[in-house]
Amino acid sequence: MGKLMFILGGARSGKSFYAQKLAEASGKVVTFIATAQAWDDEMKARIQKHRQDRPAKWQTLEIQKNVSAYLLQHPQQTEIYLLDCVTLLASNIFMQFIEDDLVNEATAKIALENEIAELIKYINEHNEEWIIVSNEVGLGLVPPYQMGRVYRDLLGWANQRLAKEADSVLFLVAGVPMKVK
Repeated sequence: MGKLMFILGGARSGKSFYAQKLAEASGKVVTFIATAQAWDDEMKARIQKHRQDRPAKWQTLEIQKNVSAYLLQHPQQTEIYLLDCVTLLASNIFMQFIEDDLVNEATAKIALENEIAELIKYINEHNEEWIIVSNEVGLGLVPPYQMGRVYRDLLGWANQRLAKEADSVLFLVAGVPMKVK
């Protein structure tokens, strides 16, 4: 059974940097799972910067969704998976169900529930350690539009599910980790 550390924080709270430093300090073989998609020049630049910041010896897998299915089809020789981040993984799934600036909440919820359930199943059935990063989006204002509210609710649910299964949960504020679990 794998071990799971779940790291939450707001945007620019230092959670990705902290997760990377934890993985690097372990001295173990690390596989980085990147969920971001380069939709515009700004995101392309961010992705490039993140690539440059990771140790060259790490393997990087770019998996936008169906993480566990990919890993089952492409087994890795690794000791730690660092998945960054659930925020974008949820967004990648969520965006499939938008039509006319509205999201089909029920269908998006089922798809995200399946993704998280399969990921947890994979973690529990394998021996690798996992560090998973996600944004905490429940501390801000209620979004004024349907898509934003549904996304916030679905990501909040995914975070709760992962935190429940995690061996440890950290919350980062201004780069400072606080132990939650």
